[in-house]
Amino acid sequence: MTTSDLLPSAKDLQKRLALAEARKSAEEASRAAAAELEKKALLEQLSKPIGISDGEHLRRAAAVIERAVASGLTEVLVTRFPHELCTDRGRAINQAEPGWEKTLTGQAKELYAFWDKNLRPRGYRLRLQVLDFPGGMPGDIGATLSWGA
Repeated sequence: MTTSDLLPSAKDLQKRLALAEARKSAEEASRAAAAELEKKALLEQLSKPIGISDGEHLRRAAAVIERAVASGLTEVLVTRFPHELCTDRGRAINQAEPGWEKTLTGQAKELYAFWDKNLRPRGYRLRLQVLDFPGGMPGDIGATLSWGA
């Protein structure tokens, strides 16, 4: 056996490394593209009405609240949604500006309207806030329902 059989040349190693790096980059690009398609599908779904009656909303809300109370909680995160469901991409919510609720669209708007009509009169509070700041910009928005003091 010769040295060339046992030990590849530096040039051959560089080629192998370049191929591995190209494969890795292609896999990352593929994952990013899949994530982007998934996000677009989620936004499309969240932009449409949930399509259930107020009675069903009430049943679901009661179940969530009962589970939280049984666990000793006085609040629960009821939903998390992309900032793209706000016409200003979450800026008014982040700044706690009056009228922030007018920036909501899709299911987030439907959630707010349900709370305002059915839960607010019963003493429940709804707080929306930016949950993360990827790249320094508002990211996902969280809606927390509370009933404690």
